[in-house]
Amino acid sequence: MPAPIESPSNTKNREPGFAPGSRQWTTTPGRQRSGLQLPEGCATHSQPGALVRRASQIPREGGRDTAIFGSGPETRLARLEVAVVTTERAKHFYSPQDIPVTLYSDADEWEMWKSRSDPVLHIDLRRWADLLLVAPLDANTLGKVASGICDNLITCIIRAWDCSKPLLFCPAMNTAMWEHPITGQQVDQLKAFGYVEIPCVAKKLVCGDEGLGAMAEVGTIVDKVKEVLFQHSGFQQS
Repeated sequence: MPAPIESPSNTKNREPGFAPGSRQWTTTPGRQRSGLQLPEGCATHSQPGALVRRASQIPREGGRDTAIFGSGPETRLARLEVAVVTTERAKHFYSPQDIPVTLYSDADEWEMWKSRSDPVLHIDLRRWADLLLVAPLDANTLGKVASGICDNLITCIIRAWDCSKPLLFCPAMNTAMWEHPITGQQVDQLKAFGYVEIPCVAKKLVCGDEGLGAMAEVGTIVDKVKEVLFQHSGFQQS
């Protein structure tokens, strides 16, 4: 499989150690949870997606396989390559320069495609990734995915996703929105597609309300991703 395609907006976010076309990723500074490092903001603010893929090349040190669509640090169990796909609105919550992995947005899709036979980013990314994590999945994108709407880069990747590969989603929204009858129908629809829900939790929300609707804790998400990678990618925990 080819490495993620370079585009002008994501090359500036690369940390030293990643060579375009390479399938190894060196450890980058990030948030440590349950033995796995996540880049700051990746799971908490970068709505909505992280791509993970199993590398074809075993690193010389560590003797483990690798994986990617999301981020790419090293763990005791495996080396991970990761890319982040962000929506335009998500950029309100963080600075793209703070994301230490490949970052794609809607503009990259159109900058890369000029004419017939040019690469199509959302198709290349869905081929490249072994796992897709959507975290957080807000009410708006939940409704889009359940209905098959694909009007930005992340929803196009989801619509084209190979359902034989795992897709994990982490709902996050206000309690009143979570309790609306249509939310349960839409979550059930995603699970009917074969997608894996990482349930939301009850806590004090950003708006100040308290109740169900907050995204699952990062540690919970990481543990679920590792569990699914073991099941689908042949990783074995020692």
